[in-house]
Amino acid sequence: MYVHVGDDTLVRLSDIIAILDMQTVNESEPMQEMLEKKKESVVNIADGPYKSLVITPNHMYLTPVALATLKKKAMNDTR
Repeated sequence: MYVHVGDDTLVRLSDIIAILDMQTVNESEPMQEMLEKKKESVVNIADGPYKSLVITPNHMYLTPVALATLKKKAMNDTR
């Protein structure tokens, strides 16, 4: 199963390690350091402000889709 995370991007549900709200990410110094350290694997698919960070083994997606919406999409795919 795949989850649409924004733009034309689909991520395999089994590849998703975590989905984090951007407010949490922005307030966390360790998360900011990780984003900076791994910036080559960060994919910004938001045209404007982003709302969530989707972490997979190979990429971190900055997405305009809210955490609650991504969770609903993932839950619907597992039923």
